Amino acid sequence: MQNSFPYGRQAQLTAISALLAAAKNGRGGALVLAGAPGEGRTTLLHAAAGSQPHAFARSQPSASALGLLTLAVEGHADESEFALAGLQRLLEPLADLVPSLPTRQQAPLTDVIDGRPPAAGPLTLGVGVLALLRRAAGRGPLLLLIDDADRLDPLSWQQLRLVARRLSGLPVALLATVTADDRGLATAADLPLSRLEPLPETASLALLKSCAPDLAPEVAAALTDLAAGHPGALTDLVSALTPAQRRGFDPPPLALPPASTLRRHGNALMSVLPAATRRLLLLAATAPDATPTDLVAAASDGLRTRECARVLDSARLGDLEPAERAGLVEVSSSGVRFTPEVLRTVVYGDAPIGQRHAAHLSLATVLAKRGRTLAALVHQAAVTTGTDDDLARDLLEAAKNAPAPEAFHARRRAADLSADPRVAAEAALAAARSALAAGRPRDAAPLLRRAGNATGNTVVQARARALIAELHARGAPAESRDTLLGVAAETMATDPAAALDALVVAGEACGRTGEAGSFPGLARQAADRCRDGRPGTELAVQQVLGMADLLTGDEEAGFGHLREVVRLGERSGDATALIRAADAGIVLGDDDRAARLAGRAVTLARELGDAALLPRALEVAAYAELAAGRHDAAHELALDGAATAGGADLVAAHLSLLGLLAAFRGDAATAREHAAEELGKLADWSEALLDLVDGEPARAAQRLVRVARTGSMVLRVAVAPHLVETTGARNDVFDRWAGRTGRPGWLALRSRCRALTDAAAADDCFREALGWHERDPDGGYARAHTQLLYGRHLRRHRRPAEARDHLRRAAETFHRFDAGPWAEQAARELRAAGERIGPVGRAPLTAQQERIAGLVAEGATNREVAQQLHLSPRTIDHHLRNVFARLGVRSRTELARLDLFHGDRGDQPAVPVADHAH
Repeated sequence: MQNSFPYGRQAQLTAISALLAAAKNGRGGALVLAGAPGEGRTTLLHAAAGSQPHAFARSQPSASALGLLTLAVEGHADESEFALAGLQRLLEPLADLVPSLPTRQQAPLTDVIDGRPPAAGPLTLGVGVLALLRRAAGRGPLLLLIDDADRLDPLSWQQLRLVARRLSGLPVALLATVTADDRGLATAADLPLSRLEPLPETASLALLKSCAPDLAPEVAAALTDLAAGHPGALTDLVSALTPAQRRGFDPPPLALPPASTLRRHGNALMSVLPAATRRLLLLAATAPDATPTDLVAAASDGLRTRECARVLDSARLGDLEPAERAGLVEVSSSGVRFTPEVLRTVVYGDAPIGQRHAAHLSLATVLAKRGRTLAALVHQAAVTTGTDDDLARDLLEAAKNAPAPEAFHARRRAADLSADPRVAAEAALAAARSALAAGRPRDAAPLLRRAGNATGNTVVQARARALIAELHARGAPAESRDTLLGVAAETMATDPAAALDALVVAGEACGRTGEAGSFPGLARQAADRCRDGRPGTELAVQQVLGMADLLTGDEEAGFGHLREVVRLGERSGDATALIRAADAGIVLGDDDRAARLAGRAVTLARELGDAALLPRALEVAAYAELAAGRHDAAHELALDGAATAGGADLVAAHLSLLGLLAAFRGDAATAREHAAEELGKLADWSEALLDLVDGEPARAAQRLVRVARTGSMVLRVAVAPHLVETTGARNDVFDRWAGRTGRPGWLALRSRCRALTDAAAADDCFREALGWHERDPDGGYARAHTQLLYGRHLRRHRRPAEARDHLRRAAETFHRFDAGPWAEQAARELRAAGERIGPVGRAPLTAQQERIAGLVAEGATNREVAQQLHLSPRTIDHHLRNVFARLGVRSRTELARLDLFHGDRGDQPAVPVADHAH
């Protein structure tokens, strides 16, 4: 069963695969999949049947693509009153086997298959059904597929549940689906259940691409937001697009198409609900952030008409219960969530416009009384047509101290309401900034284009162009650099602050491309014109001056400016300034200070709820920890960054860093999975590390040379020690830079590089490197690599006794860093140096395996573990098999019983025990 089909259902596919595998081994069982209409329940059954969509129409057992005989039946509402109708359809293909059963079991089965009420009781009939399935399974493992089990007649489902509880010793798997409402879930109360959740963004985009390969990316993004992870909504939306909409020439839809199955389903459910419930649902759809008490107050106290006065007066919280029972919503004290979420647009969009306006005005009245001025103004603005400068001004004022998501909506509406083009452009720019701070770059892009095209406001135009360039700085650094330098030159005299902001980002882009262009000259102009005495401005000036000096080769002056950036950053309480100072600390090689500064930025960004700054701060913090040698800390920060990043570029950056950390451990599967997210310079570095651990230095050198020629300034420095290792060529730039840092870790790497390029002084340089390593408490991994290289050098120069000591230490350290392949390389060198490896106890788990084993032991599914660790369920499955093998267990249940994560694990040696008598 392919993990890529159906999209985003890896957890269910993993569970189904485990169920089918158990059935093949004679240990059958049951699984029920619960989901709303259109969420892919039936598609999953087809996947289980080997992607054969007509399995339910067959009259004979069919052999699935997975090697199981398949019997399938689906529930029909119009047959639900016919006793045992569903069981009759399921068992009919097995009629030829009934005569082979004991006589007492034949009669009730024959009655059911012939459509007669059986004379036997339910238990006797159930035993007969079980015997018939056992006989059928003699031909091969059997798969029972029951679609819409909650729509079967009750007696059929009772029999199938009886059978499901007795399959543990049979090669039979029962896989059923139910609707995820109260009734559907009740039918599966005592069976293993898997609830289908909304698709993640990546799976939604993949599904859209499969349906419409020519779909414009911004249109796919809009549909993904609208569908909120619902597969049926995605396919309905994309199939109804016009050619102009597919390519983005016409606006994308704002609601499901009229012919949508899900839309019709939602309307059908709504039509039978009481009027008071429908009123509350419309209010809930109108105000996604409103609490149930807000909704009840709006229904009771809002704008009234003579016809609905009685309904409004009787509105109560209990009026939401019919919608809950129907599976339309989930109600909590914090709000009302539609299930699926896309039904919100159905409820709102299909209500008459008069009712929608009344809902907005009712909410505006209630929220204003409760002191929620901004929310009340937004609802008022929703029913205002044309322009209204007073309302626009009130919205902008109320949005000043609001959280970014709320400020975004208010400022965007203010831009629409403003009659003055200058005010409208400024509001659009402010709304775009709020969207970015809320982690919604997709919403920011059209607002920035609007502000950038505004006439009569050159300052806003320039700032908008700069922000657009900043959004694309990672993916297109050269183009962004040119735009930003143009903005800086244009605004230097009229808007120095905008010029300086543009130069800061342009400097980062120049560092990525290695080309200075007009940056140094503009940086020096900024030093003369942009200073205003504020610490933040001075920090930015020092940063652009430092980058300008580094780009022009004046390293001493550049280091001086960047040290001033770090000093000013340490005094700052601004998250952006702290991130810039941490970046400067990394360039200086002052990794510990960089990590502290970035850590403070992370804390501030979290406190502020700034969804744009947080992943950026986490990225800088992760790089600082990696540079300092604290790989576990870098891994945790990168995991957090990937979980919080809103833009695809930042997500890819964090995943690529996770891939690089895996490559340092020699974990090729994880490294390549993450590298596939972004085929960039980090991927080259990761592959080079994997080449090194595989003993392919020439291939690694080719990749590293490419990084050194085209990578960023920081990346060129970072890969230099590995480049020297693979080529044996001196790197004077790294030698000077490492010496200028004055940090023990970098000085150790400088000495190691000298040892690799100067054979006459190799012994002295290796010893000097190890001396520097001893002064770096966090440099264990780098020290182990130096010991490996030194041990190899000593062995090749026929000094095996000295070599063994260094190689032994290297192997021990690599094991502590979970770098098993590197530890094995050190062990191979040990053997070549004459070490006899003694017996080994049970191999310990790596830190990654411990994380996975711990989560699984706590009951997490493979998909839940994969989401938490940002890996694919296939990779989790690979690691889990290794965990089972290392711990000598056969199942998740046995794993949960082990006391793995408490107490001392000293009985498990970390490395092979050497025979020192040799």
